[in-house]
Amino acid sequence: MPQQPQPIAEPVARFGSLSESFTTRPVIAATRGVVAAGHYLAATAGLRILHLGGNAIDAGVAMGFCSAVLEPQLDGVGGESPILIYEANTRRVVVINGQGVAPRLASIDWFRSRGMRLIPGDGLLAATVPSQVDSWITALAQFGSLPLEAVLMPAVEFARDGFPVSHGLRGCVEACATRYREQWPGSSAIYLPDDRVPEWGRILRNPDWADTFQTLIDTEREHANLGRIKALEKARDVFYCGAIAERIAEFCRDTKVLDATNEQHAGLLSYEDLAAYHARVEPPITVDYRGLNVHKCGPWSQGPVFCQQLRLLEGFDLSAMGHNHPAYIHTWIECAKLAFADREFYYGDPDFISVPLERLLSREYAEQRRDQIDLHDASTSLRPGDAAPRPMKLVLGDERSYVGDTTHVCAIDAQGNMMAATPSGGWIPSSPVIPGLGFPLGTRGQMFSLDPAHPNALQGGKRPRTTLTPTLVTHRGRPCMVFGTPGGDQQDQWTLQFFLNMLHFDMNVQAALDAPTFHTEHFPSSFYPRAQHPGRLVIEEAVPLETRVELARRGHDVRTAPAWSHGRVLGICTDIERGLIMGGASPRAETGYALGW
Repeated sequence: MPQQPQPIAEPVARFGSLSESFTTRPVIAATRGVVAAGHYLAATAGLRILHLGGNAIDAGVAMGFCSAVLEPQLDGVGGESPILIYEANTRRVVVINGQGVAPRLASIDWFRSRGMRLIPGDGLLAATVPSQVDSWITALAQFGSLPLEAVLMPAVEFARDGFPVSHGLRGCVEACATRYREQWPGSSAIYLPDDRVPEWGRILRNPDWADTFQTLIDTEREHANLGRIKALEKARDVFYCGAIAERIAEFCRDTKVLDATNEQHAGLLSYEDLAAYHARVEPPITVDYRGLNVHKCGPWSQGPVFCQQLRLLEGFDLSAMGHNHPAYIHTWIECAKLAFADREFYYGDPDFISVPLERLLSREYAEQRRDQIDLHDASTSLRPGDAAPRPMKLVLGDERSYVGDTTHVCAIDAQGNMMAATPSGGWIPSSPVIPGLGFPLGTRGQMFSLDPAHPNALQGGKRPRTTLTPTLVTHRGRPCMVFGTPGGDQQDQWTLQFFLNMLHFDMNVQAALDAPTFHTEHFPSSFYPRAQHPGRLVIEEAVPLETRVELARRGHDVRTAPAWSHGRVLGICTDIERGLIMGGASPRAETGYALGW
């Protein structure tokens, strides 16, 4: 039965088991700082920055830039990066709104007049303003301590001198090789050296990317006499107002690319769109859960859905149900279905629509929604609540599913500064590399709806509701946790399980990352072509067969996924009582790693 939420026992800094148990990797315990990244070489760059005297934000920015070089199938500087930061000196939590906006020329009428019901997920039509560079430099200027040259140089070195190709990158290039050769010469020049798919371990170089970002470093050096902040601004302006912006705009205007419509289209992004863009520093969305304050990005992301799930789940005795027992998974999934239905019907860019967050995150609303949960039978309906007026129905896509991914970086330093960022977009399978620049544009615009009644309906200058959703946790104003994962719509499902594993089931950070996971695909996908699978529950095969059979008996459409196949959650937490910082990385997806000092 639902119960009243209770604060967790003190001290909060020591949640998670301290007893020895087998984990796939050791818990990384350190005193001067811990970093975690989706690629181990990016993590080494973050650690290098800490050794240079940088703080967690400096390290996080360095890892973010490196990820764009090392994991171009998952992330690129043509994409976006929502960021959460805890500033130790002020005990302040902020969001850097790292989502680019739609071009001014983009409109529902433009697409519909050309017979498009959905925005294609590849090519140039879905390009929004690339926001990563501005986001990273904003974080560095306001919360970091080092110059851009120090934090950007590791990425430039990887691009110029090369790095070993991973299995994931090789598989992506192999799948795209024909398209590269026949349609995307800029991509072929970099990712098909000698016109061959590179083998695992081959040293791959991207000299155009290195030269592009060396330009930012050179600009900062030239303006060093103006002071650190002004020099950073000058470097940022090279990307958005200088030669780089001009090349991006020229490519969009003059290049036609075959996309999912089976027609060729140029892009809508213009120089004016780039020149007008600026990242913003905003307050987070915050809820308390059993004594902890959980901070997320706003409803231009899916972040508040994590908070809604917590509000629903706090009415149940999760610990008593048992980790990954049928009652726990069933209750968890039914709560997720309700929260994600609200995401679909209410979330969008708050600059353009009114999002009823106060109602959606209230305990009164959660109690009302909780009454809709049947503890024995799975729902197959998409059931948004009554938080505000909403469309009677939504225009959805077809049954095909999008395949793509993201990455994550996070850091905590000895002073207690924390950063979590989930960079993504600008994927090399989705859009062609711009010759001379070394990176492609993003396709985040595919997340817009062409249904004018939808809260995420396309408008020029509007941010698409992204799935990118880092998490930062504090306790009484003090640092506690940062974490995140790739995974699109599953991000706030897998990370929530990690969080609850530590909080309710006495797991250390690595054990919580190792535990088998599950998710629902009950609601419409955020990605082209917006597929929906009512009642579907995808669960890793390490969850016992008898549990999966019982969940099917309760009405879930159970689909078994291979073990170790869900996401790549990274997490770092503090133990203030003992002066420790502890981190870990899921062994899933080959390359994620945590390091400490």
